[in-house]
Amino acid sequence: MTATRTYLDCNASAPLRPAARAAMLAAHDAIGNPSSVHAEGRRARAIIDTAREQVAALIGAKPSEVVFASGATEANNCVMAAGWEAICVSAIEHDSVLAPARACGARLIELPAGAGGIVDLPAVADALAHAAASGARTLLSVMLANNETGVIQPVAQAAELARMHGVPLHVDAVQGPGRLPVNFAELGADALVVSAHKLGGPRGVGALIVRDGVNLPALIRGGGQERRRRCGTENVAGIAGFGAAAAEVARETGVAARIEVLRDRLEAGVTAATPGAVIIGGNAPRIGNTSCIAVPGKSAETLVIRMDLEGVAISAGAACSSGKVGANSVLEAMGLPIDITHSAVRVSLGPETSEDDIAAFLAAWEKVAGGAALAA
Repeated sequence: MTATRTYLDCNASAPLRPAARAAMLAAHDAIGNPSSVHAEGRRARAIIDTAREQVAALIGAKPSEVVFASGATEANNCVMAAGWEAICVSAIEHDSVLAPARACGARLIELPAGAGGIVDLPAVADALAHAAASGARTLLSVMLANNETGVIQPVAQAAELARMHGVPLHVDAVQGPGRLPVNFAELGADALVVSAHKLGGPRGVGALIVRDGVNLPALIRGGGQERRRRCGTENVAGIAGFGAAAAEVARETGVAARIEVLRDRLEAGVTAATPGAVIIGGNAPRIGNTSCIAVPGKSAETLVIRMDLEGVAISAGAACSSGKVGANSVLEAMGLPIDITHSAVRVSLGPETSEDDIAAFLAAWEKVAGGAALAA
């Protein structure tokens, strides 16, 4: 393995920002319980209140709408478990949405996506019409941008359809902040989920954004914290890091455009080195940091392992369990053939990604998947 590492898996977890680390270290010195009324408790409470304002400002929400949780998975589970009788959900959602939706006892209506990776809006309209006609208490869930392909979903149009039928909309926006503008008030969603570690904050903290006036039952009871939606003493340091990362993202200008230029350069190099490679979702609107690349005839796991040995961290579009390779559920939902679903890898860039990183990736890719490697 090479001594120098190139990290290109930011959709899984972005590197911790120095500002977030500093905020967390400072928060550890606030010894009080945020629910205590003494000076120490008020200091801890002020840290949380500041972070709540910072997260709200990043995504165009009110501070009163921000509920901190242990992460996006918990926040998504909270929404799915809210007692719905029917859930209309896009088939390309993250498993933290699909798994609880399938397990909650509601009638599940999975909405297809086309080969371009975009949820089928006519199917959304049809599903909502049928649900409304049945009188069932229904939820619509459509993610903002897909974590595997980067394809941006038509959330605003889905929100219009939801409003026509009086159905609330949930949006998993985990891959959005820092990669495209996110405005909760303008999207028309009733609940939206974000995660700290996707934008350079710490792991283990996220937020559920609930529109004022929307009634969702508490996920965790006992104590009254987080507007009684998520009780328990807050993770003050994690929340402080989340807020600091959010504030830094909100101040950045031109970063997303620079990253997209690097992503496009990477894809051009891949297609030159591997003419048979397929850029999944390449013709659809995408967040600028994500590339999902399939090399028919190659195993995704093998590509990831060999790139790792060359010092480059990417992720597989397929999962390996008990020695069996399984196709990526997102790509299957798009109707892509098995030689694509089993060979797809994801490369995801971040603010720290440099031209040298792209060069290192392409040099490794040429060895692992270039013409000579494929002929071997």
